[in-house]
Amino acid sequence: MIKKPDRNKARLKRHKRVRGKVKGTAECPRLNVFRSAKNIYAQIIDDVNAETLVSASSLEKGFDQYGGNKDAAAKVGETIAKRAAEKGISKVVFDRGGYIYHGRVQELAEGARKGGLKF
Repeated sequence: MIKKPDRNKARLKRHKRVRGKVKGTAECPRLNVFRSAKNIYAQIIDDVNAETLVSASSLEKGFDQYGGNKDAAAKVGETIAKRAAEKGISKVVFDRGGYIYHGRVQELAEGARKGGLKF
């Protein structure tokens, strides 16, 4: 019998491996990305104090378009960059969450760069 590989299990394994190397501090927090089939989420996290500093997603009020495409990801990236600037955060380390840097993840990163975040 042919077994289909579990993609999410492989992604979590990659994410765990990367998280052993990537840490967010108060000076340079971690920009974490999670994508589902219909939405995309981003958080800026300080791992030293274990707290979320800023978050944005395509499920928020005022987000009127479909959340599962590249345009929505770019808008979420710009939103999180704007909120980070309000909190005085300009430099982050990017955590792609085990996903390949392509499509929606790439658009979110480019939107955040466009909004003023440096990574």
